[in-house]
Amino acid sequence: MAKKQKKQRLKQPQARDPWAGLPRSLQKNARRDWLAYCAAAEQAKCACLHDAALQRSLCQVFAVSEYASNLCQRDPGLVHALLESGDLLADYRPDIFRALLLKQIRRCKNETSLRLRLRQIRQREMLRIIWRDLSGWSPLRETLLDLSVLAEACVQGALDRLSRWQAKQTPVPLVKKNQPAALVVLAMGKLGARELNLSSDIDLIFAYPDAKQARKRGALSAEEYFVQLGQSLIQVLDDTDANGFVFRVDMRLRPFGNSGALAWSFDAMEDYYQSQGREWERYAMIKARPIAGDRQAGETLMQALKPFVYRRYLDFNTYDALRDLKRQIQAQVELKDQQDNIKLGPGGIREIEFIAQTFQLVRGGREARLRQLGLLDVMAAIRDLGLLPEKNVDRLVAAYYFLRRTENCLQAMRDEQVHSLPEDDQDQARLAFALGFRSWKAYQKSLQRHRQRVQSEFENLFADPDSRQLETPVQQLWHGDLTDDEQARAILAAAGYEDSSEALRWMRQLREGASQQYLGEQGRQRFDQLVPKLISAVGNCDHGAELLGRLARILEKIAGRTTYLSLLLENATALKHLIRLCNTSEWIATQLARHPVLLDQLLDPRTLYHPVEADALAGELNEFIQGVAADDLEQQMDRLRQFKQAMVLRVAAADIAGVIPVMVVSDYLTAIAETVLRQTLHLAWAQMTARYGRPVCTERAGKRVVRFAIIGYGKLGGIELGYGSDLDLVFLHDSTGRDQRTDSKQAVDNQVFFARLGQRIIHMLDTLTPAGTLYEVDMRLRPSGNSGLLVTGIDAFRDYQREEAWTWEHQALIRARMICGDETLRPRFKRIRQSVLGLQRDTRTLRRDVCEMRARMRDELGSKDDGIFDLKQGRGGIVDIEFMVQYHVLRWAHDYPELLTVTDTIRLLDLLAKTGQLTSRAAAALAEAYRVYRSLYHHLTLRGESALLEKGSHSEQQQEVARLWQELLGC
Repeated sequence: MAKKQKKQRLKQPQARDPWAGLPRSLQKNARRDWLAYCAAAEQAKCACLHDAALQRSLCQVFAVSEYASNLCQRDPGLVHALLESGDLLADYRPDIFRALLLKQIRRCKNETSLRLRLRQIRQREMLRIIWRDLSGWSPLRETLLDLSVLAEACVQGALDRLSRWQAKQTPVPLVKKNQPAALVVLAMGKLGARELNLSSDIDLIFAYPDAKQARKRGALSAEEYFVQLGQSLIQVLDDTDANGFVFRVDMRLRPFGNSGALAWSFDAMEDYYQSQGREWERYAMIKARPIAGDRQAGETLMQALKPFVYRRYLDFNTYDALRDLKRQIQAQVELKDQQDNIKLGPGGIREIEFIAQTFQLVRGGREARLRQLGLLDVMAAIRDLGLLPEKNVDRLVAAYYFLRRTENCLQAMRDEQVHSLPEDDQDQARLAFALGFRSWKAYQKSLQRHRQRVQSEFENLFADPDSRQLETPVQQLWHGDLTDDEQARAILAAAGYEDSSEALRWMRQLREGASQQYLGEQGRQRFDQLVPKLISAVGNCDHGAELLGRLARILEKIAGRTTYLSLLLENATALKHLIRLCNTSEWIATQLARHPVLLDQLLDPRTLYHPVEADALAGELNEFIQGVAADDLEQQMDRLRQFKQAMVLRVAAADIAGVIPVMVVSDYLTAIAETVLRQTLHLAWAQMTARYGRPVCTERAGKRVVRFAIIGYGKLGGIELGYGSDLDLVFLHDSTGRDQRTDSKQAVDNQVFFARLGQRIIHMLDTLTPAGTLYEVDMRLRPSGNSGLLVTGIDAFRDYQREEAWTWEHQALIRARMICGDETLRPRFKRIRQSVLGLQRDTRTLRRDVCEMRARMRDELGSKDDGIFDLKQGRGGIVDIEFMVQYHVLRWAHDYPELLTVTDTIRLLDLLAKTGQLTSRAAAALAEAYRVYRSLYHHLTLRGESALLEKGSHSEQQQEVARLWQELLGC
């Protein structure tokens, strides 16, 4: 328990009556109960409450809770004890609270004293919890937790006592090494989730580790022993006597319900759930946790049952199962006329629980964050993982708080397990007052808004594509007449669209645009089912009209493809991910519109949000190109494009979901490009040699096949590719000596062969086909730039770099590395690179060259608007960091050759710090800024936005980078 508050001092009665501030309709009863409490306190010779503020708060409690009022009148000492101890105003720490309760329970000498003490504890703590809750001193989560800790301690304390007493009378069954076995009590439902309400049942299951009967007189089988113990526990907690009860115990969630054994062995439970467990039992087991007995054994049991609850695959059957369960509940609600039931009725607590637990059941096997007990914790995970829009989650959470507070107020009135709204005027006034509303009408209005939001979210998630229910307003609008703009805009606004006019424009485009001419009869039916469903779903998103426009472009592309319409109509997951990804990324929406085949990737989130690792990419690519004829260049090019697009989409989806950090995004994108380049070179080489033969040359050692390599520069070489990055490439060969020609009847000079090979590679990469392009290729970094040969001999490359290259070309060489080709060229290229970059340089000349090139780039490529920060070219931006790193590498590589072992900026910064050429602080600041900039650049690309930012955006990093530029280069 937290540090106790100072004891309340008894003061002189105040002139104002403590009930005077209450609504008039509640004053009469509050006055009566207050006076009755004062009289009872006087008769019991117990000091009556005299502090004015506490008097008013207690009158507020009396105004709402007859149960609390009766407790105070029957035992006024409870009020005095709560004040004297400081517990009323103290925030309990759960562990200390539990320990104190257990200490009190352990003093009981027999079952009679145990029953009395448990009921006394409950009455005291219930008065405290209700008083704090209705007075607003305790937030909802604290109230629910205090109630749960109270119940848990009562169960554990009672079980400890009963187990000890039964063990004295009956030998305990034994587990391994003849150790005594212990009962395990699993809490289910709200107690399992630590969300117990004021008058809730506690749902329990009794289990025990596999044990053998003790070899002693009077010993029982393990089942008989633990059933007897369980019965005793239920009676102690559940029986009602003159002092009431402790907690109502519900055992119906155990295997086979009321017809099953009261206590189950671990093995029997595992067998039951594996062979006969039903979907609703998975739903129930989500909240299960051991609360009493052998908790370690209980955790072992929960691990064994985990595969039953959380499937390793994404289990979409859950939707149908929970949809059926909800239908059964709705049927009972309608049968009993319980539409005002805030738990089971439309838009009630159960629907919020269904939403959260559906995501747990479907995805919990793969996503550990969803395997939490508390609903609010699960909702936070759903929001963070992007499984529902943040706004929708916030609305569900707000509704949950409202409904649970309502539930507690209803049950606080008379300690009854009620969930239906009161019909009595007095009780309505109590409820409205307790929740802070001036009138019952105002409370109902707020309640209706919350329930409508919950119901809407529930229906969106569990909508049955084959349902023939009454049409929604959006469906009626789509199937009806769109000429009444005012009514159409009103319907779209009610669906959540802030810009209903723009939404209506896109809706008309889908109804009347070019897509209609591609729809056959079956396609039109599916289109008419899909579009209203999508429009309704999009309305709940931020900037819904803009998102609808993105999706409309995709729908227009797939209108004639019934397969894709069916995919999105029948697969709620695919549609949901489509909306989510397009809402986050204009770039992804454009890719999907250009290449609808990518919609297939939405089917399985196990792959959608998990990019293929670098070492598995080649195998994945083989699956894409399998079966394509070796001479079918067009089909090969299309398959390469589909592979690249699918792999990049997975990276983008994982990036949006926050699954992978920025540096890993670039690693994945670079690995994809490398895989594509290797396959492109393989195909181009095979095609060229099939036509012209192999390029060969004759040297002193004899004739040999000439080797070829692709060198990656820039972001490819630096393992820093982004979405949509082009590829800076240089092609090298090692043809020397005599007879430099191909070895076939159609022989050509090797230089011609390699020129055509290079052209073929570029053609395969950047030619626009029906499947798009692979990569834009930039060859300007080859020796002599655009005026030089397309493919350069490696010796000529070496000579050029040593004798003719400019400083900026050496800067570019820092990030160069061999991507693919004949592996014997890799060490040769490394030696050339290291020898060139390791040259000793004049520091002044180097600084001047770097500064002049940077100034030229700013002038030619940077923004001229002073109010804009160009993330890439602006002062303090990405290129400044890269130039500082490149300057230092060129300055110090002669003395520290280890600087030439890596090509990426982050690792170069780390090496510069380790070798002492940059301070650790400077290197860390530049690395952090580079990561932030790169991440932002990725996400701006995904959102389809420019890298030109408003001045002041990321000003801290910009100013620090600019300061370091001035400090390190002084220009």
